Amino acid sequence: MTTEQMILFALLAGVFVFLIWGRWRYDLVAFLALIIALIVGIVPSDQAFSGFGHPATVIVALVLIISRGLSNSGAIELIARYLIDSTRSLSAHISVMAGLAAGLSALMNNVGALALLMPVDMQAASKAKRSPALTLMPLSFASILGGMITLIGTPPNIIIAAYREKALGEAYSMFDFAPVGLAVAMVGVVFIATIGWRLIPTASTDRDSAKELFNLEGYIAEAKVVETSSIVGKRINELDELSGENDITIIGMVRKGKRLPGMARRQVLQKNDVLVLEASPAALEKFIGAAGLEYAGAHKHASGLLGGGNLSLVEVVVPEGSRIEGRSSLSVRLLYRHAVTLLGVSRQGQRFRDRVRDLKIEAGDVLLLIGPVERMPEIINWLGCLPLAERGLQLVQRQKALLAVGLFGTAVALASFGYLYLPVALAATAALMVLFEIVPLHQVYDAIEWPVIVLLGSMIPIGGAMETTGATALIANGIVEVSAGYSAAVVLTLLIVATMTLSDLLNNTATAIIMAPIAISIANGLNVNPDPFLMAVAIAASCAFLTPIGHKNNTLIMGPGGYKFGDYWRMGLPLEILVIVISVPMLLWVWPL
Repeated sequence: MTTEQMILFALLAGVFVFLIWGRWRYDLVAFLALIIALIVGIVPSDQAFSGFGHPATVIVALVLIISRGLSNSGAIELIARYLIDSTRSLSAHISVMAGLAAGLSALMNNVGALALLMPVDMQAASKAKRSPALTLMPLSFASILGGMITLIGTPPNIIIAAYREKALGEAYSMFDFAPVGLAVAMVGVVFIATIGWRLIPTASTDRDSAKELFNLEGYIAEAKVVETSSIVGKRINELDELSGENDITIIGMVRKGKRLPGMARRQVLQKNDVLVLEASPAALEKFIGAAGLEYAGAHKHASGLLGGGNLSLVEVVVPEGSRIEGRSSLSVRLLYRHAVTLLGVSRQGQRFRDRVRDLKIEAGDVLLLIGPVERMPEIINWLGCLPLAERGLQLVQRQKALLAVGLFGTAVALASFGYLYLPVALAATAALMVLFEIVPLHQVYDAIEWPVIVLLGSMIPIGGAMETTGATALIANGIVEVSAGYSAAVVLTLLIVATMTLSDLLNNTATAIIMAPIAISIANGLNVNPDPFLMAVAIAASCAFLTPIGHKNNTLIMGPGGYKFGDYWRMGLPLEILVIVISVPMLLWVWPL
């Protein structure tokens, strides 16, 4: 092993550790890794930022803009409205929703597809009076499966296609992924709808977390004691009867900006003290009214009461990569810039020592916000969060649905038949959507997941360094040696298992970048067709079903579904085994060795 290879492996090991640790955002970790690679010389300086102009990076950004356009036009909403029926049996509902999620994910980014369907599914769960935990995980897994069908469904496919063009001279086309991806998705959706959902732990499904989102004991909120409050001069332990009548728990007190030890039960309440409460939104309203308290930041609103005519109370889930993830409401100046107050945070029933305004928000948290009704859709979009209320927060231009679908369909057709280079076709579609105001100009940059772009732009040069230093050949030779004496099909299976394992722990985009050159090296070592090995990486990198951190969709459903970290593998493990069983023979049939 050369010095360059040792440095590169050490750098990648560091990246893996920090990504699994999760304390730092993956885009920051990847960018720092790129800087280190440049400083030590394993990435040439002229290749420093080549990843940001790479076709894969450009395509991912354009697909996200187009996905926003399809959402804004109401095209997806119309489909969902006619297909979703809360009176169906649970198995039938999951079948329809999973099929719809897989189909949409084939035509748009699978994260966007889940974001569109998740509120619809929660509505259906609420109407049917069942826990959304029964349906959100199947929905997420189906959206991930559907992304495998086309080039634009998921970033790993885009990366693999672009890498094939670099390595073999020609990229995969839009539907080259369809034969294997469609077979895997169809079998996977059938499994999810018939058997998979039954494997979800009963501890999650017994909880009606749809109801809990608006009757949640786990919200940690704050209320300020004002001069006219009826509880001024009383000890906190004297409020037990009042808090019991209003179904809240007083879990602490803040005085002069500092949280007092324990529950401060014997403290005498003074003006400007802040009570830390655990309650539902409705209970908060009742208790604050009864005690004569005030919401934090009430002076910024036209009214300090939830019932104010121009105020809106909404619950939103925080997806990975949103603007507020890893930051507090104070640091993003939510109240002072936008007149929106973070009333409470729900995080799997955890209690916090931090002030609500100072608490660092994590992906999967559910936030309770109050603010001007006319501005809430814009602010939720600015935060990058997903509303859990009934759809309607965003102004939908339903009269432009056919235009949006027509523009997108034309682009796909022109690219598929070779009339236009795919990035050009997508760029033209995005530009026309902006021109026709399907995607307003101010939403263009908000639609792009910049952490993903930074991740791609940073990791692509490092992936190139793995080839130039011979690191990929070293790994590939190791895999071939371990499987010596076995058929190429066995090596293909090992590659899928290794890629799946990596994808469950890391971002699937990073996994595809790392594993693509290894796949080519393995094929060259065996002297066989590299296509089944590249396609195997594309399939396996997308199959992150064991953890909530392997794929953004799994993170997105964690809070609303009430899932724990260890809940995913119960349905995810048999699904990953099923994917291997279906994909290996399909890969060898469609892409012969």
